[in-house]
Amino acid sequence: MAKRTVFYQKHKQAGARITEFGGFDMPVQYAGIRKEHVAVREKAGLFDVSHMGEFIVRGPGSLDLIQKVTINDAAKLTPGKAQYTAMCYEDGGIVDDLIVYMLADEEYMLVVNAANIEKDWKWIVDNNNTNATLENRSAEIALLALQGPESTSILENLVETDLSDIGFYTFTTGSVAGEDDVIISATGYTGEKGFELYIDTTVADPLTIWDKLMKEGEPYGLEPAGLGARDTLRLEMGLALYGNDITADTHPLEARMGWLTKLEKTDFIGKSALLDKKESGLTRKLVGFTMDVDRKVPRSGYDIHNANHETIGFVTSGTQSITLGKGIGMGYVKISHSEPGTDLLIKIRKELVQATVVKPPFIKTK
Repeated sequence: MAKRTVFYQKHKQAGARITEFGGFDMPVQYAGIRKEHVAVREKAGLFDVSHMGEFIVRGPGSLDLIQKVTINDAAKLTPGKAQYTAMCYEDGGIVDDLIVYMLADEEYMLVVNAANIEKDWKWIVDNNNTNATLENRSAEIALLALQGPESTSILENLVETDLSDIGFYTFTTGSVAGEDDVIISATGYTGEKGFELYIDTTVADPLTIWDKLMKEGEPYGLEPAGLGARDTLRLEMGLALYGNDITADTHPLEARMGWLTKLEKTDFIGKSALLDKKESGLTRKLVGFTMDVDRKVPRSGYDIHNANHETIGFVTSGTQSITLGKGIGMGYVKISHSEPGTDLLIKIRKELVQATVVKPPFIKTK
């Protein structure tokens, strides 16, 4: 049986269509994906992302453990800063992508994908030879993402914190709607201005925060938004989704994550395999592409062909871009066909449809 977040009844009351995702019953849409997508791009949307996992890592060995299991350099973090990173297997395949928050000296929070909570937890526990103290707080922490140009105007009346002090990939802890000890961060997954609210349900009431956000946001056009809009919004920004664009069968260097893979860092799991892959040269690369034909929408799993109709890759994510009004997607192609401007053919059912490689993001946001 699927789990439910603390906001489940709020979703039902708002008329959400519910589906199972990552082991949770989650809202796919309320008023409709298009309306919710446009609300986030032009005004604001409120997402329940409480299905995400949160692990606390504490103690003298905390940084050593994080450095061992992640590919970015967590030593660069200071309290109040966050970092996007990933974990790899020994062969360089991706365990998961995640965000590391440095809460205090020798105290961190790792935020992982919902479908990977149990797998990630076991991976970190099994690799904990640094005597770090680990705590899985996924069940106690509720998470809301307020996204869109009006997000600051909505949230600023419910907090004492100066939101202008929270830059991209930074955070603070404060009161929200009268509820204490809420982590307010700005990491985003939509390309728009926004905030994430990590609510410790043992000390704060997340339903009060939901209700007050929705009431405060009403004059600003705030809409509750589901996973459908979350997917179309992140894809317009060219952001990877675990299970689609990155998996155990892909590695960071080919997945456009080379910028966060610190191969010069002290040894980490997967480092030697990634060094070998870099030395031998990439054979394929994750690219973005736009469809050249109207109303042709790429979907995950579709084959990608070259001009000679030879299969050279596959689509990992695809949708009809609501902002651009045309099909967009991401997929792995042979390195010879990965440069922007390269012509591709996407096999949609029995038809080969023209597409062009572009460098994500597909749209520019303010």
